[in-house]
Amino acid sequence: MKLIIAILRDADSDHITQALTAAKFRVTRIASTGGLLRRGVATLLIGLEDEHVESAIQVIREKTSTSEAGEKRATIFVVNVDRFVQI
Repeated sequence: MKLIIAILRDADSDHITQALTAAKFRVTRIASTGGLLRRGVATLLIGLEDEHVESAIQVIREKTSTSEAGEKRATIFVVNVDRFVQI
């Protein structure tokens, strides 16, 4: 199992969250602030099976708006999950 941590511009977060849930991914959205200019960003947590990681990243890639030259559109971390429990 994997956990995707996606940090992206707040303006993109609704479109990406809706696209991910439409593709049957479970998403937790956390409002956050980051970067040099303290612009609003959103952090998405997506738990999924290993074989679905590339599909989720592709959805994020497709739904992220274009950016100014040199500006990052999103930062994505893929982390191994040793244990997952729902109570």
